Amino acid sequence: MTQLPSFLDEPDDTRGAIMKATYDALCEHGYSDLTIQRIGNEFPKSKSLLYHHYDSKDDLLLDFLEFMLAELEGQMPAYRDGSADEHIADIVDRTFAFGSTEKNPHFTQALLELRTQAAHDEAYREYFTRSDRFVRKHVAHTIQSGIEQGVFQEVDPQETAALFQIVFVGTMTQRVTSDDDDVLRAGRAMFDQCLRARLLRPE
Repeated sequence: MTQLPSFLDEPDDTRGAIMKATYDALCEHGYSDLTIQRIGNEFPKSKSLLYHHYDSKDDLLLDFLEFMLAELEGQMPAYRDGSADEHIADIVDRTFAFGSTEKNPHFTQALLELRTQAAHDEAYREYFTRSDRFVRKHVAHTIQSGIEQGVFQEVDPQETAALFQIVFVGTMTQRVTSDDDDVLRAGRAMFDQCLRARLLRPE
């Protein structure tokens, strides 16, 4: 059974129910085989509500992505809940675990499919540009805090956050499109070495 994000577990309004149905259908069918009809099959209310609110599958999926981003922004753990170095370590762990078989590989596959639509669809490109900027801003803010706390070296937070972003997207692509997990393990080991050498301040 698909593992739901906590904010989709028990939706208490119509939009939340539509978003949960979209998530379930997207994980089961992927982007190319997804239809509003199949989303409607997961929706506990009248299918006519879907057609009333959305003109197409992509209209619904873009609203779903906006919903996910809004929830991500609200749930992103704040660096001040712990030390910056601990928070960066958590971000690295989540980056390399994203889409693993223990979590939710089906959603990761579907998310990558949606991301590839940005190659030729301006609406998807605009969304993923904004979501990438949000992630980089959060990482850069954490790095700046770590510099101020004295646990990180004097690096450029924006440039370092850009590296995190590229590693995240590359890791997601590698996990979804290849069975060679040794590449991920080797990449994680080298990334950890890079962080120890260039980011963490020597004890």
